Amino acid sequence: MQEVPRRYLRMPHAERGMVVGLFGGSFNPPHAGHALVAEIAIRRLGLDQLWWMVTPGNPLKSRSHLAPLAERIALSKELARNPRIKVTAFEAAFGVTYTADTLVRVKARNPQVRFIWIMGADSLGSFHKWQRWQEIARTFPIAVIDRPRSTLSFLSAKMAKTFDFARVDEEDAQILWKKKAPAWTFIHGPRSALSSTELRDAKATGKPGMRPAAE
Repeated sequence: MQEVPRRYLRMPHAERGMVVGLFGGSFNPPHAGHALVAEIAIRRLGLDQLWWMVTPGNPLKSRSHLAPLAERIALSKELARNPRIKVTAFEAAFGVTYTADTLVRVKARNPQVRFIWIMGADSLGSFHKWQRWQEIARTFPIAVIDRPRSTLSFLSAKMAKTFDFARVDEEDAQILWKKKAPAWTFIHGPRSALSSTELRDAKATGKPGMRPAAE
């Protein structure tokens, strides 16, 4: 098994006062749709950095088809061309499994940095199944980036209904970092039809994967 280079097992450095997006996922595999979410977040939220956090695995998903961490990091690095994006797998070094625990560590180590949790709209529907999901929402502001077939998820998702009072207008996304959590916004924009699940299935069956497409 390929060893993960040490530099990816350290938490990235951020200067005091920076606005940093936290974009976590198994990225199994990473694809252009992930890169599009990252780019939209950087631009619309005015981020100084975006930490592309490759996790050891998703507690809600089977690990039977999970590619090695080193491979997912390498593929993510190839996609993350923007110098503001910092690919990292520090969660593996800390031995944390749940996002809530990750955010506690990030906040403790960077008290003078402004963080925003970034996630695709396709994750919003199941967000309430995450361990201590309400604690996550009360730790850092959240930006939900539009994804295919998920544009209306903010109307029905349990998280969206529970924290409806904390929703920030999309036009104010640039100042989301100033808001005290809970605070969240839904950002519309170009959407890539690529899917990690479908890419894995295509690879397993030897069939062509989905072509990149914007909606």
